Amino acid sequence: MIIARVVGEVVATQKHPSHDEAKLLLVAPESIAGTQPAGTSPAALIAIDAVGAGIGERVLVVLDGYAAMSAVGRPRSPIDAAILGIIDEVAVPGLATSN
Repeated sequence: MIIARVVGEVVATQKHPSHDEAKLLLVAPESIAGTQPAGTSPAALIAIDAVGAGIGERVLVVLDGYAAMSAVGRPRSPIDAAILGIIDEVAVPGLATSN
């Protein structure tokens, strides 16, 4: 799993039938501290939302196909990323984090 921030929504009128009625969100990976890695512009990912996340929220994203398919209840579907949780807080001793 990775920590990411929802940065947008994706609308696709033509897509695989297994994605019908699925909410697709654009997420950008973040560091534990809640920032993008210094000097980089991480690639954004498209993930199926399993928890009702919204733009601006920090989320847990699974990048394993089987786990992603299982999380959204769509077995044997072409899914490789799913949002599994909305992060309330990350607690690491000695590290200031932002949500």
